[in-house]
Amino acid sequence: MSIEQIIVLLVSFLISWAGSAVMRRYALSRAMLDMPNARSSHVVPTPRGGGVAFVFSFLAGLLILDFLDNSELSFNFALAVGGFIVALTGFLDDRGHLTILVKLFWHFVAAVIALAALSGQVIPLVDVEHVHWRTFGYILGVIVLVWSINLYNFMDGIDGLAISEAIFLALAGALMIRIAGGREIEALLLAAVCTGFAFLNWPPAKLFMGDAGSGFLGLIYAVIALHAMFTLQTTLWPWLILPGVFVVDATFTLLRRMLTKQRWYEAHCSHAYQRAAKRFRSHRRVTVTVVLINLFWLLPLAGAAQLRPAEGPFYLLVAWAPLFFLEVYFRAGDIPANSSKAEIRPEAEPQV
Repeated sequence: MSIEQIIVLLVSFLISWAGSAVMRRYALSRAMLDMPNARSSHVVPTPRGGGVAFVFSFLAGLLILDFLDNSELSFNFALAVGGFIVALTGFLDDRGHLTILVKLFWHFVAAVIALAALSGQVIPLVDVEHVHWRTFGYILGVIVLVWSINLYNFMDGIDGLAISEAIFLALAGALMIRIAGGREIEALLLAAVCTGFAFLNWPPAKLFMGDAGSGFLGLIYAVIALHAMFTLQTTLWPWLILPGVFVVDATFTLLRRMLTKQRWYEAHCSHAYQRAAKRFRSHRRVTVTVVLINLFWLLPLAGAAQLRPAEGPFYLLVAWAPLFFLEVYFRAGDIPANSSKAEIRPEAEPQV
């Protein structure tokens, strides 16, 4: 890594950190507050929309990296344009609440543009060289990106969880890329800007990222993963193992809510991590536990899958099995016994 790239990472971190403070003041002045309700896991009104800070610093960092080395223009275009569309959609939703259909429409637009920028190289996912499967590959790639956007939004429900997950995924992804002999600077840039925001989002959170940040993080991780698979011929397995906590909790909870005929498209607080926060009466304890699971369980298994790709499905099964057990243990997605608001102990005085 060059000294110029190190400076870009440092400056991007500082911009994100300072920008988060600015966004908090802006959100307070415009009454952009996440108000506690029966479906939320927080107990005090908290400013939201802070994800704009790390989105801006990430996009600015990408622009500078392209100026220094334009060898990854198509990749960075996919990150920048797709990410900007998702972030703008999320910010407008934070400001005035868009309908589900409007948000999904722009999520699909962002996914299509990102895949087009990656030259449509979705074929490796299906490993078939036929035009019919190429079309299927495009469709599959779009679905993967849109699901990743919304998955991350589902999991942004307690203090510090989504941003610490983003830092882990960025650094672990950079490691996987490094092992495969690729360029990891974009993943490191994501880690830098997320770290800047984490100072205000760590429990007790003084600022929420909102849809502007959560959807952006979901798209960026998925694009980085797809690009690594396309250009470095890495397998799918480590990229599924690393976000295991988020993938398993979001998917299990959604399917469970569908099967029990709940209004799965509405906000709720029945994810396993939300149930755990209620049980242990602490956001911090759950967030730290997820960080430990990531570092000492999922990361080693992802590394093994990267080094021994033929055994990737086995490592994925081993990685996910205890996570599914936790879903059952915390009764994720079940109809709550009562509709009363979760009593989670406040970890700070009201932020407003």
